[in-house]
Amino acid sequence: MTTITADSNSLAAGHSTLRGVLVAFASYAVFAFSDASIKMLHGTLPSYQVAFIGALFGLAAMPFLKKRGDDWLDMVRTSNRPLWMLRFACGATGAICSIIAFTKLPMAEAFALLFLLPSFVTILSVVFLKEDVRWQRWTAVILGFVGVLVVLRPGFRELSIGHLCAAIGGLAAAISIVVNRGLGSKEKRISLYGAGLFGTLTISGLLMLSEATMPAQWQWVFLAGYGLLGACGSVLLLLAAQMAPANLVAPPQYSQMIWAIAFGYLLFNDSIDLPMAFGIGLIIFSGLLTLARERKRGTPLPAAVAASPQAALATAEDEKAAASGR
Repeated sequence: MTTITADSNSLAAGHSTLRGVLVAFASYAVFAFSDASIKMLHGTLPSYQVAFIGALFGLAAMPFLKKRGDDWLDMVRTSNRPLWMLRFACGATGAICSIIAFTKLPMAEAFALLFLLPSFVTILSVVFLKEDVRWQRWTAVILGFVGVLVVLRPGFRELSIGHLCAAIGGLAAAISIVVNRGLGSKEKRISLYGAGLFGTLTISGLLMLSEATMPAQWQWVFLAGYGLLGACGSVLLLLAAQMAPANLVAPPQYSQMIWAIAFGYLLFNDSIDLPMAFGIGLIIFSGLLTLARERKRGTPLPAAVAASPQAALATAEDEKAAASGR
């Protein structure tokens, strides 16, 4: 009887894990559609205004992220105000820079640079969290940056503000993850989400004052798509982290590259040459190698890469907190 019960529990856990991974793939697909909505605007609105309106729509995720026992004021409460403010600033920086990157660059190229996130996390964790990083993870970091050099080919092609913003967007997201690790499981998820969201609303709201325009009807469609799909992706990512281990939820983020290539080809006439494809492959391999090493060490995994400012943090601490019902 005990064996049957154990087998039933194991089967149920396996089904839950599979559902979690499938939901993770769905969440990253939704984020990719959100990012495509940015590009469909074709730069017709200031990036600050797109970020601000997207963050307004992102408030739609709040009721789903708020746990029983949470107070709405917990969105701005924190156990460490300086670190919360750093996430506040990184949320706005990441949102604005990602919007510029997707506006200026082919989607696959923008994602390739944003996928430097795990490498940035490794470097920042060594500097600020004093983590012990072995040669395997440093190898992954080096491969990631070699991949970037292959994609960008400095000196052989013209680089733009989009390339710089994509790199800054990935760095801002990495800082947010390291801050999250520094805060630990004592920080409420709604507070972490609120920091990035209110940072985007505040900073982009101030920046757009001098050049804001009333969007046309067709622009509202894509602005709503950007914000609401980003919010939906955040909720799906949270559900995935509750159903499956974080080390299985993070790797499907690279499926976004498939969506980026498809959107680029079908909607935006983007093309990828052989060197760029090789560089993208190196960057993805670098990220997967980092995730594999951190899984083996039991280190909290990096958050999912997503340009949307509403992206939830699918780290091991969040998963543990969800499991405990905090």
